[in-house]
Amino acid sequence: MRSGINQHSSGLIARLPLFRLKYPDFMRIRTCKMNHFNKLCLILALSVQLGDVFAQVAVVVGAKSDIAALTVDQVTSIYLGKTDKLPNGNTALPLDQVSGSAVRSNFYEKVTGKSEAQVKAAWSRLVFSGKGTPPKEIGSSAEIKKLVATTPNMMGYIEKSAVDSSVKVILTAD
Repeated sequence: MRSGINQHSSGLIARLPLFRLKYPDFMRIRTCKMNHFNKLCLILALSVQLGDVFAQVAVVVGAKSDIAALTVDQVTSIYLGKTDKLPNGNTALPLDQVSGSAVRSNFYEKVTGKSEAQVKAAWSRLVFSGKGTPPKEIGSSAEIKKLVATTPNMMGYIEKSAVDSSVKVILTAD
């Protein structure tokens, strides 16, 4: 069989002019021209998204907590379920931001070096084997500050710009 030739069961040979196919108007690919306003909107939207990606994240405890600071390794161990103890020997009560939030993605990428999907998979294995319970998800940084400020041994992470006198920063991730 030669290229471009098809043998039908009836024995007839027909040449298929594939390069000459004509498509109806609705099937043609159309190019999209962007005017200046659309370009400006796109740039503005991307800059807002990139601002979230590069925001600093602060790991916080209550202002009256006796924990002065934690290392990246200590925070990673707590948030990945490798330990549940704080340096003072008390049980850590970590709080998580809502899945899919920019601050959560930033925290896990910057502090643990893992994506949300990798962290979720790690916790699934721990929960299935009965070796741990994932941090409780909280809806906003304001709620995390409120809970952390009133509960000993509770820790969470928020945008650094949201830090106030009710919490103490124990780790900052740039």
